[in-house]
Amino acid sequence: MSQQGYVATPPYSQSQSGMGLPPPHYGHYGDQPHAGPPPGVMKPAGPLGAAAPAGTMLHGPAPPAPHQFGQNGAHAQGPPPQRFPGPPPVNSAAASYSPYASAAQPPYPAPTSSISQLGGQLNAMRISTGGSGMAPPSQAPPGSLLAPSFPGPPQPPQPSILQPGSQVLPPPPTALNGPGMPPLPPPAQRQDGLPGPAPPSAQFQPPPLPGQSLGTGYAPQPAANYGAQMPGAQLSYPGGFAGGPAQMAGPPPPQKKLDPDSIPSPIQVIENDKAARAGQVYVTSTRGQVPPLVTTDCVVQDQGNASPRYIRCTTYCFPCTSDMAKQAQIPLAAVITPFAMIPSNETPLYLVNHGETGPVRCNRCKAYMCPFMQFTEGGRRYQCGFCNCVNDVPPFYFQHLDHVGRRLDHYEKPELSLGSYEYVATLDYCRKNKPPNPPAFIFMIDVSYSNIKNGLVRLICEELKTVLEKLPREEQQETSAIRVGFITYNKVLHFFNVKSNLAQPQMLVVTDVGEVFVPLLDGFLVNYQESQSVIHNLLDQIPEMFADSNENETVFAPVVQAGMEALKAADCPGKLFIFHSSLPTAEAPGKLKNRDDKKLINTDKEKILFQPQTSVYDSLAKDCVAHGCCVTLFLFPSQYVDVASLGLVPQLTGGTLYKYSHFQINLDSQQFLNDLRNDIEKKIGFDAIMRVRTSTGFRATDFFGGIFMNNTTDVEMAGIDCSKAVTVEFKHDDKLGEDTGALIQCAVLYTTVGGQRRLRIHNLGLNCSSQLADVYKSCETDALINFFAKSAFKAVMHQPVKVIREILVNQTAHMLACYRKNCASPSAASQLILPDSMKVLPVYMNCLLKSCVLLSRPEASIDERAHQRQLVMTMGVADSQLFFYPQLLPIHTLDVSSTALPTAVRCSESRLSEDGIFLLADGLHMFLWLGASSPAELIQGLFNVPSLAHVNTETTSLPEVGNPYSQTLRTIMSIIQRKRPYSMKLVLVKQREQPEMVFRQFLVEDKGLHGGASYVDFLCCVHKEVCQLLH
Repeated sequence: MSQQGYVATPPYSQSQSGMGLPPPHYGHYGDQPHAGPPPGVMKPAGPLGAAAPAGTMLHGPAPPAPHQFGQNGAHAQGPPPQRFPGPPPVNSAAASYSPYASAAQPPYPAPTSSISQLGGQLNAMRISTGGSGMAPPSQAPPGSLLAPSFPGPPQPPQPSILQPGSQVLPPPPTALNGPGMPPLPPPAQRQDGLPGPAPPSAQFQPPPLPGQSLGTGYAPQPAANYGAQMPGAQLSYPGGFAGGPAQMAGPPPPQKKLDPDSIPSPIQVIENDKAARAGQVYVTSTRGQVPPLVTTDCVVQDQGNASPRYIRCTTYCFPCTSDMAKQAQIPLAAVITPFAMIPSNETPLYLVNHGETGPVRCNRCKAYMCPFMQFTEGGRRYQCGFCNCVNDVPPFYFQHLDHVGRRLDHYEKPELSLGSYEYVATLDYCRKNKPPNPPAFIFMIDVSYSNIKNGLVRLICEELKTVLEKLPREEQQETSAIRVGFITYNKVLHFFNVKSNLAQPQMLVVTDVGEVFVPLLDGFLVNYQESQSVIHNLLDQIPEMFADSNENETVFAPVVQAGMEALKAADCPGKLFIFHSSLPTAEAPGKLKNRDDKKLINTDKEKILFQPQTSVYDSLAKDCVAHGCCVTLFLFPSQYVDVASLGLVPQLTGGTLYKYSHFQINLDSQQFLNDLRNDIEKKIGFDAIMRVRTSTGFRATDFFGGIFMNNTTDVEMAGIDCSKAVTVEFKHDDKLGEDTGALIQCAVLYTTVGGQRRLRIHNLGLNCSSQLADVYKSCETDALINFFAKSAFKAVMHQPVKVIREILVNQTAHMLACYRKNCASPSAASQLILPDSMKVLPVYMNCLLKSCVLLSRPEASIDERAHQRQLVMTMGVADSQLFFYPQLLPIHTLDVSSTALPTAVRCSESRLSEDGIFLLADGLHMFLWLGASSPAELIQGLFNVPSLAHVNTETTSLPEVGNPYSQTLRTIMSIIQRKRPYSMKLVLVKQREQPEMVFRQFLVEDKGLHGGASYVDFLCCVHKEVCQLLH
């Protein structure tokens, strides 16, 4: 089908298919792929027009002419695809990817060289939800909506019709929902009012911001521009495309824009799910059911499958064969948060104790007794659900079966009726076959000159007196079993003896930082209650003891080494809390130099900035894991500290890295103290090993998170807490059966805060199908983005970010093209059809592509990028969802009689209003944006000042005014904060003042200030890609 549209070769590279895409890279970012290389991506599974789940269609221009894809359409030729191949040969992608020479180039290839063509695409795109294509306007069913695709007055929105089989209630009427309609015949040629590309002469001028009513002062932002300007001739209006017709002399004609309200809205999807499922009881008895979204509050009732709080999957229906999996390119993965917090209205995990015999396990695959085991022969034997081995039931465990073959004690045994439970582990599961000692916490404080002078050391010492009262303990224990110890350091280490019978604490100095040893055993790790007075005495003395020190050089690796050696000597697991502020430049192992080199950004060597400088930290982390030593690091940098190196130990040991740049006591202490309190009090397991078992036909192949792996199966974590998640990818090694499904069992062996060895088991059954439509219907976009983020952020260590970005765009297009080809009814090529479960995948994927890890920007230092990379690697689905698509709440519409959160609005500047106040939160940052015309009574109510001009934007907390407005906003902020693992510092931003530039980076649907496409542009870009793949 050769129509005008995307046929011009883009100017930025030689002839290329799609966006300069070679056959897609799939498999493993940074690793050799485990499965064999997949054949062509888009091999059709059968005739077009299979039954489809509801989908979203965007109408766009006709497809491009076939381009480098061979005669079989999208059967990709060339090297075998794999997701992110391991460290690539130099220029492996250079031939067909557009070069990314500098920050001035777009973050993904621009869609087309011709302005008229993009204009035509925006004009021609039309949207509707519905699984079966679009009806021609004359045949539209009553009540349906056809978004006008060409000039003409927009029709008022009609009420939507609920899709058959859809799981959500119809949203309020918008241009987004029309019912399913018969397909539109492809237009033979363009006539006004029909889909197809605009005439070549139509000139494109970027429209003002969608729905903009912001008054003066906001320069209109071009909606259709890919990233920063390209080198070469530029148009005279802001953000124009190079090489347009006649450089637009004279005033351009007005441009009809694609209405942002007509493209899928994340807020609408979130609100629909809340309307359908919020407040309900979600029962986990059915295999393969899709749970409510992470943004929907519901009560989970475990009836045989693990709660989605513990495990979420990218799809709850796996394809039966590896060929289907390769065709769809949907990653098969689970995001597991083994210690997730459970709300008080849900049942905590039951503890099963079989005494000295320990848990009942399959003899062959060692899976633990669970609801997937099938009892036979009157209860004397059972067949393992994972490997099908038939085992004898141990005599102590025997029970008769009822008339349906179920044990009579089925509902009395958690391991037979529940998806998640715990076992008391026997000595066989303990190091050296003896019970573990209770864990210890060691506090290690950097007492260099700057930390003493700025008051940080005093602040830490004062706070420790309070938080030590709240050490975690077993529920049945009166006091915590955790012992504590204290070390201070600069160029040398100071150990303190705080034995309870001492009148004064004693200090022992270790100056040999090359070979660290522990100078005392007795009196270093003590029970806090017993030694409280000596410890308080020490904490009072530390700030005075080093008050006259002018030592500014510090060590770091020897500090970690000292803590680990102390735990090793005490033969217990534990956690180091290190408070550190500068690059460790003193002569010692792990000494670092400043390598903050901006010249490497956007080059192939940029990956070096994410790698540790020296191998010292990698081997140190390995030793820590081997001895159950978890490291949490509180960093207070005033300049570059090489987070990529220092952060490696916390990441590999299951700890956390908290970072407070340019720390000021009066502004930042509350954020730090909240983090310290939460970290000390939160639920944590020590010295943990996790193994993920699967039923036959597939296996776990790759793991992402704060983990260390000595082999391919055991995930080792010196510590794991309630906010840490491990993302696991699965691959087929045989066919899966539709009747048996795909079963997953995650077992974590760990030591509790009270020193008991336990096994925590989570089981989940998924469906399998030989129909791709079922796989797409069961996808969860939030989990997909978690997986893509972690695999991409792992890959930045080995590959240029430009290659990673292009691969992500490529895979997005492949998933959508496969759906279009195999699941959707035939329809005009100008339509972009999105599966219902993935309709917000493009906007979320664009947010990931614009994150500072994958797209450098001036205000994000390399330390900040390394820090965010590390945080995302351990995030669960709820945290990654908020991080990539922040919550934007209108505060001026607050109902002060309710503490319910106001409905969020989309993250775009067009949603802000001059007379409004908006709260934005992404889990790490919190902004309160104050419109230039904010009502005086609202300003008075929130800040207790007469007008906006009197508001002090330096403050990081709201004053306690005591009126309903202030109280309601403070309550809302605390509700948002309570669910998140990191304390968010409040930043006040006034409209049109300088700090607003930082705030605008979080409006993720808009074009980035330093590159990064808007949502509308990215949708066009993906649409073009899909067209290229299909032709």
